[in-house]
Amino acid sequence: MVYAPRSARHGALLVGSFAVLGLLTACGSSSHDVHSSPPLTSSGTAAPATGGTQSPVSATSVPSAATTGPGAAASSAPRATTSAGGAATTSAASGSRCHTSELRASVGRNDPGAGQENFPVVLTNASARTCTLHGYPGAAFVNASGTQLGPDPKRESGSPVTITLKPGQSAWAGLTFSNPGVSGAKTATPAALVVTPPDERDSLKVAWAGGAVPVGGNSSSVFLSVFAPGTAP
Repeated sequence: MVYAPRSARHGALLVGSFAVLGLLTACGSSSHDVHSSPPLTSSGTAAPATGGTQSPVSATSVPSAATTGPGAAASSAPRATTSAGGAATTSAASGSRCHTSELRASVGRNDPGAGQENFPVVLTNASARTCTLHGYPGAAFVNASGTQLGPDPKRESGSPVTITLKPGQSAWAGLTFSNPGVSGAKTATPAALVVTPPDERDSLKVAWAGGAVPVGGNSSSVFLSVFAPGTAP
């Protein structure tokens, strides 16, 4: 065994104590910094990168199922086209629905039977383009001052189909009611029949020459059928 003087042993003991104390202090400081630092948080929208070359993708550029799925409805807005000069113009799509301003209305000859009066209400494409009709017309009897006579007609059961009308072609819907002389209904003689094409707000007025119509009481209902191609059954 090598003998060390007492003073040397004492000095080494002091140096070791200071070293251990320093290590404990460093560990304590490191632990304190970890627990006192606030947690990192991020917002719901990330900022675009500034150093990359890829542009951020806009959410609106991704088609949604509502506009691209099999159940999406077709838009009725005019289609946009590009002219030779590059400017955008709009044009109505061929085959879109017929508007009131493009139609001419008439009432065909009565075809009575079994106590029923049956008149075809005819709409003719008077425009220079092809358009379509789908469903039921609206109709109302009015007097000379334009006041409606009787309630609105009811719809007969039927399966509407889309009818394509080229210029000059027609479609008809049946206007039917019980003969007032048989039913005993209260009657009035209209001056005109007001006809509204399907899905339109504006109407067409046709002079009525069909005589008295039921406007109240028993069996006073008037019925309309869906449109069919042509001018009569």
